Amino acid sequence: MTDKTLSTLFHDTLRDIYYAERKILKSLPKMKRAAQSDELKAAFEKHEAQTEGQIERLERVFEIIDKTPRGKTCDAINGILAEGDEIAEEYKDNPALDAGLLAAAQAVEHYEITRYGTLKRWATVLGLDEAVKLLDETLQEESQTDEDLTKIADARINDAALKDAA
Repeated sequence: MTDKTLSTLFHDTLRDIYYAERKILKSLPKMKRAAQSDELKAAFEKHEAQTEGQIERLERVFEIIDKTPRGKTCDAINGILAEGDEIAEEYKDNPALDAGLLAAAQAVEHYEITRYGTLKRWATVLGLDEAVKLLDETLQEESQTDEDLTKIADARINDAALKDAA
């Protein structure tokens, strides 16, 4: 039996979020196509570009710990993305569609925020200063995306979801 250390846990969690980010990157174009609001479509497009950069930063963290970038199946993100797909299907052509898509996107953001926050703390404890900076950059982006989605929801999306279907 091998010893499981914080370094091992850091690597496993890094593999988890790497898998998650790659799955998210594949899901964002589908979410963008499903969205009705131009503002929400633009938010998904912006996050797609950010996610590409986040994957690159994760690959740099893998280099820092001298590991090959490789994902590990993340059941949590698979479930969150499946819920988003379900909303897209069940609410297609309905006023509440964008509110549901936005909520699904925020569930993704909240998952990412917890993962990056944890990885940043562990990188600090492990003395991985360069990794801390990279993980913090992504954590800040994820937090800002969550705030931006909330603003979109409050400004238009939630009120539009109240309207009767035409």
